[in-house]
Amino acid sequence: MKTIGLIGGLTYVSSLEYYRYINEMVNEKLGGANSAKLILFSVNFADIKKYTEAGDWKAITEILGNAAQQLEKAGADCILIGANTMHIVADEVAACVKVPVIHLVHELANEIKKQGCKTVALLATKYVMQMEFYKKILNDHGITVLIPGEEDIAYINHTIYYEFSKNIFIPEAKEKYLQIIEGLRQQGAEGVVLGCTEIPIMIKPADCILPLFDTARIHAAAAVEFVLGN
Repeated sequence: MKTIGLIGGLTYVSSLEYYRYINEMVNEKLGGANSAKLILFSVNFADIKKYTEAGDWKAITEILGNAAQQLEKAGADCILIGANTMHIVADEVAACVKVPVIHLVHELANEIKKQGCKTVALLATKYVMQMEFYKKILNDHGITVLIPGEEDIAYINHTIYYEFSKNIFIPEAKEKYLQIIEGLRQQGAEGVVLGCTEIPIMIKPADCILPLFDTARIHAAAAVEFVLGN
């Protein structure tokens, strides 16, 4: 088994989900008492949040690039950036190391196509929903992306940064998210990308008639396939 390097703390809440997913999947495949070989480098989310809001992607690249280099030195055979938004600088981080950085959005696109969806709703931070880096990759795979209106974008972004990042999930937020999803379904969405790795903690498949794409799970599964060689 090869070793996964996870850049975590983006937030700690989603890092817990990554750790759980990876180990559950390894055990499902190998059985017995098997678990993943994994190295975690957890950054300070306060720094990441500050630089994100300032649009200082160079500073973020330096933080994540250093984390990737430390993971590589520690023996990681591949690296995961454990957040959707931080894939804005995924290519720059990949250039800092020799081991592969498994790209969440490319893995997501492959999974969407496997499910036969051509149009998806995207719920994520405002950076993911409004900037082109994420949507362009999906568009390049032939996938149309629908996003909410401005007020809903602001609401989703607020809940991600000020509630979910602190492990706060309230019924009112869930109800609001489901209303937003229904609105996008009526616009033609055939599936829903939970494009923030905390959202699947709150929104479950049983809550929605559309297929949900849990980006943390999809990303973790790609890493497990890589390290197990299948």
